[in-house]
Amino acid sequence: MKHAKFVSFTAVGAQTAKKAAALLPDFLTERYARTVDPSLAGTQLSRFAQQAMVDCDLIVFVGAVGIAVRAVAPYLAGKAFDPAVLVIDEAGRFVIPILSGHLGGANALAERLADGLGAQAVITTATDARAAFAVDTWAAAHDCVVVDPENIKYVSGALLRGETVGLRSDFPVEGRLPAQVMLDGTPESGFCIGFDTEAASFAHTLHLVPQVVFLGVGCRKGTDEKTIEAAAQVALDTAGVPWEAVRGIASIDVKQNEPGLLHFCETHGLSLTVFSAETLQSVSGDFTPSDFVARTVGVDNVCERAAVCAAAGGALRCRKRAQNGVTVALAQRDWRADFDEKQLEDKKL
Repeated sequence: MKHAKFVSFTAVGAQTAKKAAALLPDFLTERYARTVDPSLAGTQLSRFAQQAMVDCDLIVFVGAVGIAVRAVAPYLAGKAFDPAVLVIDEAGRFVIPILSGHLGGANALAERLADGLGAQAVITTATDARAAFAVDTWAAAHDCVVVDPENIKYVSGALLRGETVGLRSDFPVEGRLPAQVMLDGTPESGFCIGFDTEAASFAHTLHLVPQVVFLGVGCRKGTDEKTIEAAAQVALDTAGVPWEAVRGIASIDVKQNEPGLLHFCETHGLSLTVFSAETLQSVSGDFTPSDFVARTVGVDNVCERAAVCAAAGGALRCRKRAQNGVTVALAQRDWRADFDEKQLEDKKL
């Protein structure tokens, strides 16, 4: 679940923060009312901002824009790392995204909160103000990682100048392409959707990697994180899959408290999904059987079956690979580069 922190500075602002937080049931929310809660009287706003910039997906300041800007400015890390930051005036009349409008989803969250509060969202990003296609917004809405966010400016800049940008995709493309975006052209700037993050299809190439791969892992009890990491890296290299494409880790439920596996997931910021032996055995497909594994955990294969199960029946991209007591497999769920505008609007909401 995503994490949000609200901070307010007056009694009226605290009430607005309470109303706004209630509009985000899909977030774990914390509210800090600095002039209302005596326990916060001696705390520093700069320390709050420093911690929130690391911990949170969303920070909401209920107060003046200047306060928010001064609080977060020393801790900015870049487009790909900064959380969404919003400002709501204490009366709840305006909701203003000031950071990570596209990649962090601040613009969409501003519109969502404004709708719920009966307020006005104040969107200032150029592509939104001029109703141009925003490639980073599309990427965030379609579970794609932007590998080189510094190249967003070339694609967005070209679109704002009225130029055409290119699109190359290793995945099926569906829906009507946005204005000024073309397949198979040779514009100066463009974006590539796929796993090859080195492809230089355009003079200025932005790489989008769909997070559609699940890594199934089986391991001996007590296997350390580094051993699991090494086996996973071999599987990814073999399949030509970058880490950015990995959406989650899957295994059997008897491994749900395995320290090395949990540390491995934590290091990569990935969730661990576990399945019972019965569930894994029920998955249909052609898997690599092992009598030893069947006798040990009650299912003839863990890594391949877990990966496919997590990928909602997706195809195996890398079959079972065994290394130093670790087995790893990769499965890829079905995914399309969908440019249907209605679906994008639905995902924003």
